[in-house]
Amino acid sequence: MTVATVQKAQQIHLKTTILDTHDDINVKNFTDSLNYTQDIDTQVNLPKMQAGGLDVAWFIVYTEQGDLTERGYNKAAENAQAKFNAIHRLVEQYGKDKIALATNAQQVDSIRRLGKKVAMIGVENAYPLGEKLDDLSRYYKMGARYMSLAHNGHNQFSDSNTGEFDNTSKHNGISELGKQLIERMNYLGIMVDISHPSKEAIRQTIAYSKAPVIASHSSARTLSDHPRNLDDQQLQWVKESGGVVQTVALGTFINKEKDAAFKKAKDSLLKLNPEAALESLKKNNPPVNVSDFVDHIDYIKNKIGIDHVGISSDFDGGGGIEGWKDASETFNVTLELVKRGYTEKEIAKIWSGNLLRVLEETQRVAEELQAKN
Repeated sequence: MTVATVQKAQQIHLKTTILDTHDDINVKNFTDSLNYTQDIDTQVNLPKMQAGGLDVAWFIVYTEQGDLTERGYNKAAENAQAKFNAIHRLVEQYGKDKIALATNAQQVDSIRRLGKKVAMIGVENAYPLGEKLDDLSRYYKMGARYMSLAHNGHNQFSDSNTGEFDNTSKHNGISELGKQLIERMNYLGIMVDISHPSKEAIRQTIAYSKAPVIASHSSARTLSDHPRNLDDQQLQWVKESGGVVQTVALGTFINKEKDAAFKKAKDSLLKLNPEAALESLKKNNPPVNVSDFVDHIDYIKNKIGIDHVGISSDFDGGGGIEGWKDASETFNVTLELVKRGYTEKEIAKIWSGNLLRVLEETQRVAEELQAKN
C-alpha cells in the first residue's frame, strides 16, 4: 500500500460524513462521574469517535425480549425510557459542547459545521410499546428515527429471525398490531428497521410500509449463513423499497466459519500459553478483519447497487473486528474502500449518504401522510 493511497483515504475520510447506524449503550456509562466525554472502557465514546473520525453515532434504545404481559411491557418501558434519558443527559449535560442530537439530515450537517459530534437514536425492539401505540409519538419527540418491530424472540408485533432456529412462528409474519405500528411509524417519520424479524415478517413489512426500510445492522447471508443476515431475495426486496442495508462488523455475521475457528483456537491457546496466544492466533487462525467486512459491502453493492449499502458496527453490542475494534479505528474501513477502488462519491454514499437519503424519504412520506389529515 502506497503513501499516496493512505493520504487519499485520509482526505476522503475528513471530507465525508462518517456515520455508524448501530452503537449499543449501557446506562451505567451515562452518569456525572462516568460518561462518554471520557475514554472509558467502551468501544464508542467521544475521545474514540474523535480519534477515528466517526462523526455520527446512532445510540440504541435496546430492550431484551420478555414476556408478553402487562408486567413485561411495563418493565421494558422503564428500560427504554432509562436509555432515552441517558442519551439526552449526554447531549444536554455531560457533552453538550462536544455532541448534539440530530433528528434529520440537515441537522447532521449543521452540527458537524459547529465542530461537534452527532448523536442519533434508534430503537431496537418495539416490545416496550406494549399493546398500545400511545408512546410512539413520545419516542419520536425524544429523537427516535428508526425502530425494529422485534428482536430475538417473537413479540406482539412480529415474528423474529430466531424462529429459524426452532422452526417456530407466532404470526406467520407480522400481526395486525404490527401493521398498525408500521402505519404509525410511516405517519411520524420513523424508519422501519428489518434487521431482526423473520424472513416472512420482513417481506410483509416491506410490502406494507409506504416508506423505504433499512436493515440497521445486517450483512449478506450468501457470504455468512446466519438468520440475521439477508439472503439475495431479501436484498432485492430492500432495493425495491428504496432502502439500505447497513453491513455489520460482527464476526459471525461476516464469516462464521473463520470466526468460529479463531475463537476455538483462542480458547485452546490461552490454556496452553497465554503470552504467545495472540501472535500465534493471528498467524495460524486469523480473526475476521476489515477486509472480510468490506467483502460484504462489495457483495451487496454488486447485487443491488451502490445506493443500497451502508455501514454499522454493533459496537458495545457484540460488534468489533480486527482493524475496527472500536470507534478509534474507523478510518481503516475507509482505507480498505479506497484500496479497492471506491471513489469519493461512492464512499460518501456508503458511509452516510444512502442512510440519510432513506431518512429524508421517510420524513417526506410522513409529511404527505400528515397533509392528508
